Amino acid sequence: MEKQRIAILGGGESGVGAAMLAQKQGFDVFLSDFGTIPTQYKEKLQELNIPFEEHTHSRAEILKAVEVIKSPGIPDAAGIIKEIKAKQIPVVSEIEFAKRYTNAKTICITGSNGKTTTTMLTYHVLKNAGLNIGLAGNIGQSFAAQVATSDFDWYVLEISSFMLDDMYDFKADIAVLLNITPDHLDRYDYKLDNYAASKMRIVQNQSSDDIFIYCADDEETLKALKNAKVNSKKYPFSIRKKIEEGAYLEDNNIHININLNDPLIMSITELALQGKHNIYNSMASGIVAKVLEIRNSSIRESMGDFRNIEHRLEHVAKISGVDYINDSKATNVNSTWYALESVGADVILIMGGVDKGNDYDMLKDMVRQKVKAIVCLGKDNKRIHEAFEDDVEIIVNTFSAHEAVQVAYHLAKKGNTVLLSPACASFDLFKNYEDRGNQFKAAVKEL
Repeated sequence: MEKQRIAILGGGESGVGAAMLAQKQGFDVFLSDFGTIPTQYKEKLQELNIPFEEHTHSRAEILKAVEVIKSPGIPDAAGIIKEIKAKQIPVVSEIEFAKRYTNAKTICITGSNGKTTTTMLTYHVLKNAGLNIGLAGNIGQSFAAQVATSDFDWYVLEISSFMLDDMYDFKADIAVLLNITPDHLDRYDYKLDNYAASKMRIVQNQSSDDIFIYCADDEETLKALKNAKVNSKKYPFSIRKKIEEGAYLEDNNIHININLNDPLIMSITELALQGKHNIYNSMASGIVAKVLEIRNSSIRESMGDFRNIEHRLEHVAKISGVDYINDSKATNVNSTWYALESVGADVILIMGGVDKGNDYDMLKDMVRQKVKAIVCLGKDNKRIHEAFEDDVEIIVNTFSAHEAVQVAYHLAKKGNTVLLSPACASFDLFKNYEDRGNQFKAAVKEL
């Protein structure tokens, strides 16, 4: 009997993971990438004898497929996707495909901001408590690759809106929605409602046995909830009001009430992650842990000793009394707002890059209060100048991480903070946000 073909578009982590799992499940696999496939992934495909191509899409080969698995980065507007859909060939995400082949339960975390930190923290808390758990999604090794090669009981998955758009039968056992703020609107016809609807797909297919954790202080989430049918058990969290079942903040203590006989109460000073936004992230992780009946002492310990991820408010060095902080992962305006909220005043802010239709208005007050100079790092900095020329005395253009750090060094005085928090994507001058963060760190170390 002839094998059925699965075509995979995109030769990155998720695409190659999907190829490994599809091959293991007995499909005829063909992988196609319109760009360049990184060397480590090419070597993996060659080792497994999986046919692939780069710099092109061979339509005849792709359209033989019974199903197409696409990278989250490829928009539905791409010509090849339109052709595939015109032939009525289903297009799904790697996450959707992988879930078919595992009985593991999933904790799925989405939100415009904080999802990587919350995913990592949740994984840290649950792994330390002894759960047999994998970490995947938008982070680390792909879900499909782990389903093909490991045997976990649970996965904590960081899920982006692009992934959710291509998920249909997938169900999260525990779904977490941190917040909804304008991001990636270029993929959603510049309509926040479309993006919010995409985020709400995190609760699709959930039943009354499942759990939905969300922020009761987030206006867009509350608005989206009015239009969504949620069947699962809801646990909200808030720093503004008392919550009967869920989590809330009172007198600088987090209260998590899931099992009312055994609430978790923890001072925010004990948390490894500081800043208002991290109280939300810690509450979300804490609710997940309590739902899974992890002991309070274990949750406390893990929340106290967690180390945040690279490129997210990462302290690089203190030189001549000036702190240098790498927040290269801040690729939208909201992330930069959070970064400014969690550092002191007198900031030299390095920002700029590829602007995804940013609205800088929400940053203006914070910039007025805390920023003494902006160092632009990008090919086109016009919109940053226009947005902040009345709020900051000094705005300088630079075109490399080295130049940006040198300029910031000369502008900074003892007690100041140099903060790289770009609010933009990186691919005008860098390979990705990691490359941008690494070049920033290297430049700081040369000072």
